[in-house]
Amino acid sequence: MGSRIMILGAGVGSGHNMAAQVLENAFRHQPSVEIAERADVLDSTNKLYRKLYDDAYFKLVADVPSLIEWGYDANDVPFDLARTVRFWDRMNTTSTVKQIKAFRPDVVVCTHFLPARLVALMLTRGTLEAKLAIVTTDYDFQGLWLTSQFTEFFVAREETKAHMAAIGVPADRLTVSGIPVRPVLGEPVDGHAIRRKFGLTEDQPTVLISAGASGGSYTKVIVQQALALQTPFQAVIVCGRNAELKADIDAMVAGATDRFKVLGYTTEMADLMRVATLFVGKPGGLSSSECMAAGLPMVLINPIPGQEERNSDFLLEEGAAVRCNYTTTVGYKIEALLREPERIERMAAAARRLGFPDAGDRIARAVMRDVPPLWISTTAQRSMLAAAEQGIAATELPAGSRVRTLIDSDTGFSLAVITETQADLLRERTTPAPLSRRPLVMISSLQLSELRRRRADADLLLTMRRLLQSSPELTLGLA
Repeated sequence: MGSRIMILGAGVGSGHNMAAQVLENAFRHQPSVEIAERADVLDSTNKLYRKLYDDAYFKLVADVPSLIEWGYDANDVPFDLARTVRFWDRMNTTSTVKQIKAFRPDVVVCTHFLPARLVALMLTRGTLEAKLAIVTTDYDFQGLWLTSQFTEFFVAREETKAHMAAIGVPADRLTVSGIPVRPVLGEPVDGHAIRRKFGLTEDQPTVLISAGASGGSYTKVIVQQALALQTPFQAVIVCGRNAELKADIDAMVAGATDRFKVLGYTTEMADLMRVATLFVGKPGGLSSSECMAAGLPMVLINPIPGQEERNSDFLLEEGAAVRCNYTTTVGYKIEALLREPERIERMAAAARRLGFPDAGDRIARAVMRDVPPLWISTTAQRSMLAAAEQGIAATELPAGSRVRTLIDSDTGFSLAVITETQADLLRERTTPAPLSRRPLVMISSLQLSELRRRRADADLLLTMRRLLQSSPELTLGLA
């Protein structure tokens, strides 16, 4: 029988679940997979919890964005979530736990930090036996995503990997995969057919204005300024599921329907992205990644403080986007670009360089490898938190607090992260491996019992017991 894969997202915005859907399709094409099933963890929680997690978040984005920025920064370090928040999450996800257990997954893939934390807790408590793969959906790392146990961690860019490795996550557990997007975005398209379908001409640049899946009202500001542009262009305005917004914009462009095509929610966004010249909208992780996969330059507006601002910084740094810091100058920025087609070409090339249209397949193939879980001791978690808070590498911490990685000498895989003090204790009280050029120790169930009898470091004992669950004896390297 093949593997049972469960992909868990969360309906906070649309990006997490869109990434989960891409991964579901990718896993279904893996020959060793028996079944791949996707779920939104918020669907099995109560109505109040869902509203607080989703509706309240976007209400704060609109009314108190500074609070969102504070919350993002406050959770930017790993292993620092308040106990009350952890308790609240667990209390409201009991139905999700039952759903996961009933599915009996061999692998759980999470595209949101809430299910990642939940599954890691189940693995730590021994109520679930599965591999946990974590797939981030923004360009930067946020501490909420890092758990005490996981198998593989997929990030969007090299700098994120470098940061996580610096605070102590073993590099062999980090894969730069990009964010999962529809693979069709990287495939050729019949541009002539698409333009005919949407009533677009061949001789003018196309500006794709996106209101997002829920239909942001800021789109009216963009359209109002676009109506006044003098440079020749045509525009497709996608209003999402907001019927009222579509009606308002239809009225705004009533006298210019030759240049402005107004759509509601569409399943043909991938086609539009591949024929467009510029994308105007917000820098969400998924929308940005889709534009990069399609080689589509971006004009960014209204980034949410925290993750979207960091996405924006990355895209600007790489030359694939421009940002409108004032809503009054969106039209100015669009027209300035339209007057410089060579600049747009350079931005498109930068976007293509950043794109990962095959991210879903990359992740699915990597997850199906035979890789053991990684455990991070509680003491090591505190050291990684300290390193992140101080903005230094974990190797620069005081001697006893520095983190070390235990490596399986047979496979070369990292198995655990512990501190220097714990490593010294392990070397003192276990058997040195013979004829080795590297610092190796041998640990067995018998030695573990002896360490327990001597009342050695309880956190180290628990970590070693977890490592020995799959083997009666291990030879471990220390990095």
